[in-house]
Amino acid sequence: MEPQPVNEETRGRLTRDGIRLYEKADFVGMKAAGELAARILDEVAEHIVVGQTTGAIDAFIERRVTEENAISATIGYKGYQHASCISVNHVVCHGIPGDKKLKDGDILNIDVTVILDGWYGDTSRMYVAGKLPRKAERLIQVTHDSLMKGIEAVKPGKTFGDIGHAIQSFVESHRMSVVRDFCGHGLGRVFHAPPNVLHYGRPGTGAILEEGMFFTIEPMVNLGRPETKVLADDWTAVTRDKSLSAQFEHSVGVTADGCEIFTLSPGGKFHPTY
Repeated sequence: MEPQPVNEETRGRLTRDGIRLYEKADFVGMKAAGELAARILDEVAEHIVVGQTTGAIDAFIERRVTEENAISATIGYKGYQHASCISVNHVVCHGIPGDKKLKDGDILNIDVTVILDGWYGDTSRMYVAGKLPRKAERLIQVTHDSLMKGIEAVKPGKTFGDIGHAIQSFVESHRMSVVRDFCGHGLGRVFHAPPNVLHYGRPGTGAILEEGMFFTIEPMVNLGRPETKVLADDWTAVTRDKSLSAQFEHSVGVTADGCEIFTLSPGGKFHPTY
């Protein structure tokens, strides 16, 4: 999804790269929004069963967002009409929920963004219906670990190229590929803002990380080649070679000595096999 202009509801100052720096007090709002999104995804886990439709999963998510007095950031966004994106097997991202029934061995990414008291909580994770195939298990593990490698690179004085390099080098060491057509993004009191957070890159390049930056890291990893294509619905992105794809996403804030992950799973369910 495309970055959007920062509006008057944002706060803090901008870096020379146009990246907004938030205040320490703003971390509280982001943590609350991120925790809500993560908690809803925890609750989704029991609904991921063979025969379940992606539309029914989305309906559950929409209901829970409403019950928590929050707003779905995706409903109405550029015409999108669902509270989640659900991407199954070779769908890379932006999969549209519908009548598709989950089959045994299907893997799926569910991406949810809520707005709570004006703050955006954005996270996604992988699930499996039925028995997890070995090759999918390996893909999920590498994708999860690549995200954590990227997060480990987040600290003041480092660069966004350092984050991308940490992810890319880890993924490619396992003979998988990083999708380059989509990236992470800044957020806060807006859904998408600078910077674009690439999941590949060279160390020491890109904008320098500073305390108070809020952004997502959300690597998409393919078992095959990295190329993608968008289907006729103008949303669903799939692997061109129809290889399996996986994604994990956290929202983070840069602190004085590292970062805070806003979207940690309250129930420890971020990884589907943990």
